[in-house]
Amino acid sequence: MPVGLALVQEQYDVPLAPLTTFRLGGPAGTLVEAASETDIVAAVRIADAAGSPLLLLGGGSNLVLADQGWPGLTVLLRSRGVQRRRDGDRVLLTVPAGEPWDELVAGAVADGLSGIEALSGIPGLSGATPVQNVGAYGQEVAETITGVTVWDRYRAETCRLSTVDCEFAYRTSLFKHTDRYVVLSVEFVLEPSPLSTPVRYAELARTLGVAVGDRAKLADVRAAVLDLRRGKGMVLDPADHDTWSAGSFFTNPVLSTVDEFESRVDGAYPSWPADGGTKLSAAWLIEHAGFPKGYARGPVALSGKHTLALTNRGGATTADLLALAREIRAGVLDRFGVTLHPEPRLVGVEF
Repeated sequence: MPVGLALVQEQYDVPLAPLTTFRLGGPAGTLVEAASETDIVAAVRIADAAGSPLLLLGGGSNLVLADQGWPGLTVLLRSRGVQRRRDGDRVLLTVPAGEPWDELVAGAVADGLSGIEALSGIPGLSGATPVQNVGAYGQEVAETITGVTVWDRYRAETCRLSTVDCEFAYRTSLFKHTDRYVVLSVEFVLEPSPLSTPVRYAELARTLGVAVGDRAKLADVRAAVLDLRRGKGMVLDPADHDTWSAGSFFTNPVLSTVDEFESRVDGAYPSWPADGGTKLSAAWLIEHAGFPKGYARGPVALSGKHTLALTNRGGATTADLLALAREIRAGVLDRFGVTLHPEPRLVGVEF
């Protein structure tokens, strides 16, 4: 239903599936496009005053949306315009929420700014990166974020949250567990350098031909990461159904103790120390629970390139997707006693 937004033209019953990388989900009751921070705040304030349910939509790359769609207001975040300033031997970037993430990374690499190069090829917008504490190939955004400017819906004011306030942890943050804050911009601190930060991820180090802990040329790291992601169907390609996904659907589980798990395992398994426990490979668990690459349930399937990606093969529904996800979760729990948790944001659905 209309919410009376004067700053932009309202649209009604707009299909949202084409605005998501899964290409799933129903329509928006009302949709507006916010091209600036001022527009975003105005849209949120008016929706809140009207009591309209609010959905903020960026690149739709980390979203599972109900087949019924979103009955309230959907705000498309389209604010742009990166600001840069020097701070001693560092460079600070203030990045609007609507800035495409990979364009930001590509620009940083081209300008000789080190710190986010291993996060190349990740779809979506910059404002979403602190929500998930986006990470890949040994980097995560929490390492370079110095603050996040938000609209506080409870106090009706703009404020800046420090990295401590953001409560960053593995693939999560304060923002993932509350709708109180609307991310308006994110501040990153990067190092002027032709070389990357130390390469921590073994697969990336092998691809670059360097030792773990060494540095490599920024452009080489970006190219290697893009090649690795393409090989796993993790770079968007409308012609490739393996990329009709939200990337990794499950997070790697972290166990405080592995005693029970090891009682169910024969032989070695991949693991890493993390958060005072042991991080397991969700992909390894899925494969060894009997779900190989390409495993299908009707029009949805595991990617043929990467076990962690659930994909829409065309003509699927969100209900189809969640049925496959539940089957995999149940299979891993039965085989290993480990519960997998979804990484994408679930809107209007339960899992």
